[in-house]
Amino acid sequence: MEKDPEKRLRAAALGIRILMGWVLLWWVLPVAATVAAGSRCLGALQGGEAVLVSAPSSRAVLARNESLGCVPASTLKILTAFAAIHEMGLDHRFPTDIFLDPSRNLIVKGWGDPLLTSESLADLAHRLSGRVSSFNDLVMDDTYFDQDIRICGRGASTNPYDAPVGALCANFNTVCVTRDGRGRLVSAEPETPLIPFAYEKVRALGVREGRVTFTHERAEATYYAGHLLRHFLEKEGCRMLGEVRRGAVPADAERVLRFESAFTLETVLERMLEFSNNFVANQVFIAMGARRYGAPGTVSKGVRVMEDIASNVLDLDGIRIAEGSGLSRENRLSPLQMIRILEAFSPYRELLRKKPGMLFKTGTLTGVKNLAGYLEGQSGISYAFAVFLGPSGAQLDGLMDCIRLGLP
Repeated sequence: MEKDPEKRLRAAALGIRILMGWVLLWWVLPVAATVAAGSRCLGALQGGEAVLVSAPSSRAVLARNESLGCVPASTLKILTAFAAIHEMGLDHRFPTDIFLDPSRNLIVKGWGDPLLTSESLADLAHRLSGRVSSFNDLVMDDTYFDQDIRICGRGASTNPYDAPVGALCANFNTVCVTRDGRGRLVSAEPETPLIPFAYEKVRALGVREGRVTFTHERAEATYYAGHLLRHFLEKEGCRMLGEVRRGAVPADAERVLRFESAFTLETVLERMLEFSNNFVANQVFIAMGARRYGAPGTVSKGVRVMEDIASNVLDLDGIRIAEGSGLSRENRLSPLQMIRILEAFSPYRELLRKKPGMLFKTGTLTGVKNLAGYLEGQSGISYAFAVFLGPSGAQLDGLMDCIRLGLP
């Protein structure tokens, strides 16, 4: 005999309510456990510190002061990397152009290549030697970047993180030196000769060893690239009859070589993020501005690019950008904004530094210790996280262990 239809409907509805109850319980219990564990983890945080951990669904599973604008330090490089990928593409290669004018002066036009290393200059000289056997002056054109770029937060120390930027720079505007058995100053890198131009400046600084920024003068940085290229050209049998000087490419010069970097933007950004290289970050930052808004590249043009991408691509407002590396304390990002950046950056997450269960970028200034990236929970689910600490920064490792253990 057929059952009562109303009874069947009531039974079905009851079954659905029971099923939804179990689903809700499955969802709520882990979240409740995570929140409880997270509250214990965040107990030592102070007022100006902020944390946000987000599940793949953009659901916050752990939060403290998540809307607070913080100094991001070098975690800002994640946004710089995303903006560079958006503007240039991962396959972009920075060029350097070589011209000859009617007076047989060799002119080198720089476009801001952040990885114009000794190996690159040696390769450039080798390729050029088959086309030019001799020339008069070696003219270095660094006009693609403004001549008076000031990066907020950059100091005047010999530390590599204080190296100045420029359109035509060699070896990150640094040299790496050591002392030989007789105590003499020599290059610590076989591929980079300690040419007289650099030797005199490093010796005057009294440096014993290590990688150092040996000049903060824009012109001297360009001259260093020129003298180093001269060394490699002469090694290839290409004779210079005149002098190394700075100047712009004249209208009647003919391009004889476009030298493209051996490194794609993907490699540039990977190294920038791995070594937290401020010079590379701001080279890319200034180059983005010049590419979109025209030469010369300036800090303000780089800021316009970053702010435009934050607003119109990431749908973020209220971000404050002063430069591209995170050196400036005028930069401001909240954990909420960083999580949005991380969500957009997710396809490129492998560019970040790695350790078991984590892809990350650090950010450190005096009184600031930050970490942002992707954290693997106990079940293998990936969570985006932003941890911006101040006075309790010494507890960062313990805090991250506590957070990870509490994630389902």
